[in-house]
Amino acid sequence: MSELSGRLALVTGGGRGIGAAISITLAEAGADVAIGYRKDEEAAAKTVAAIEAAGVRGRAFRAAVDNAEDCAALVADVTGGFGSPDILVHCAGIASRGKSVADTDPAELERVLRVHAMGPHHLTQAALPHLRQADRADVVFISSVATDKMGANGAPYSMGKAAMEALAHTLAKEERRNGIRVNIVAPGLVDTEMGRRLIRATAGIENIRDADPNFPFGHVCTPEEVAAAVTFLVSPAAGYVNDQRIVVDGGTF
Repeated sequence: MSELSGRLALVTGGGRGIGAAISITLAEAGADVAIGYRKDEEAAAKTVAAIEAAGVRGRAFRAAVDNAEDCAALVADVTGGFGSPDILVHCAGIASRGKSVADTDPAELERVLRVHAMGPHHLTQAALPHLRQADRADVVFISSVATDKMGANGAPYSMGKAAMEALAHTLAKEERRNGIRVNIVAPGLVDTEMGRRLIRATAGIENIRDADPNFPFGHVCTPEEVAAAVTFLVSPAAGYVNDQRIVVDGGTF
């Protein structure tokens, strides 16, 4: 029997990049997977097809996580037509524009904070009644090593991820009595569309593979390596792991 057989995961940002890898890896471990996506219906459909190819159920739901009403509707749609989730993975994210604090547009700051911090709060709040009903439930937040570095020209993103981590640590203490484990996975640079844009803008590297020799173990982190950490955290092997932050960067920083 697969280690996650009988469980249902809801993964935001599940159509592409790290979210897609998490969705597919959870499916390969036996979980049914509902993915939330914002715009890219084609990518979401491809991820659902890969989930179903693993022999489990998959379905995509359109929702904007920066909108409280969409968060509530997403949970209602999943529970009403697919099942009650006992795994919730917050992976939806956007990058900030690389401006200094002095030059950051207030609208950008508000949007990034809504996506990375307020959205996960709203979605978790909507999902908690269902998570609490499970014998075991897990919430995993995908953060970033940006909260370790707090580098220049990225305040909205760093602020959003730092607030997300504060939410995760608080939730872990509040919901432990209800059998819910809450943990954080914090990747470094990952070979995704966002990662490729980042290294192009910051290092002038057009092909991210050209950076492989400069990274631990000879390669930039892959989405599947992040997904493996998430799958471990929600597995029986991590039944006593709670309120932890796992960094997946090969020891880069």
